[in-house]
Amino acid sequence: MSMETWTAERIEQLRHCIAAGLTCSQTAAEIGVSRNAVIGKIHRLGLSPARPAGASARSCPPRARHPRISPHSRLLRLIQSDARGAGEVSVPEPIDTAQRCSLLEIAHDKCHWPIGDPHAADFAFCGNAAVTGFSYCAGHARMAYRVPTRRRA
Repeated sequence: MSMETWTAERIEQLRHCIAAGLTCSQTAAEIGVSRNAVIGKIHRLGLSPARPAGASARSCPPRARHPRISPHSRLLRLIQSDARGAGEVSVPEPIDTAQRCSLLEIAHDKCHWPIGDPHAADFAFCGNAAVTGFSYCAGHARMAYRVPTRRRA
């Protein structure tokens, strides 16, 4: 005599237990099969204890994605905004470092460009507002992250 595990009656019982909100362990005890058998049958039938059959897995619409600007792209924009002509050699403008500060005074969002000799008493850091995501202000970032020029053959 062949003993079939999932009869039409047991499947109907399974659907009733899911609709009643029973856990897989409780459903297994009521039907008389293992918990793993219940989980497997729920999966094969496309049922879920959390939602009715055929319901979407997402209850809310997907979020709109905003384009991300990588730090490298942001830096290139910063450097290129200062670029003049392709054939013209650009001379960096002097940077006003009115916010000079010592190592103990410097904050995370301030420019960390060193000014002067580290062994001298008047040594300080720039202290201007740093470009978001970088350690330097706009002027010092242009100096620190220069785009290599092509060599002429």
